[in-house]
Amino acid sequence: MTDTTPHERAIGLLARREYSRAELRERLLRHDHDADEVEATLDCLANDNLQSDARFAEHFVRSRIGRLQGPRKISAELAARGIDRELVREALDESDVDWFELAAQALARRFSTPGADMKARAKRQRFLASRGFDGEQSRHALESLDGEA
Repeated sequence: MTDTTPHERAIGLLARREYSRAELRERLLRHDHDADEVEATLDCLANDNLQSDARFAEHFVRSRIGRLQGPRKISAELAARGIDRELVREALDESDVDWFELAAQALARRFSTPGADMKARAKRQRFLASRGFDGEQSRHALESLDGEA
């Protein structure tokens, strides 16, 4: 183990990208830092606004929207990173994105037609579901692609 303190290690990590509190905790504990010292460091970083789960969630949502991912997948990934459900909802609401249009963009990027038969349409719906879009958003995207064809 090096002589790096949890605070120094956390600052180094945060200098590269945003981290959720849970991710930082995991990373710091992985380096055999004392759990109480890690918690004190995380509290200090949050108090100094160097680490913020709200800011992390906001950046994460913007990043995933850029990848044409839907709200369900984004929510699940944020929850897996230890972000509170209320913060997830706020970040998604503040993103001010049209999820129906985003689903249509994702579908149009992958497929040129809505599908000639039920099997092909189901494949497109599964694709959108895997990207995190709900049934209503998928139907809109299929109708949108159908209108272009």
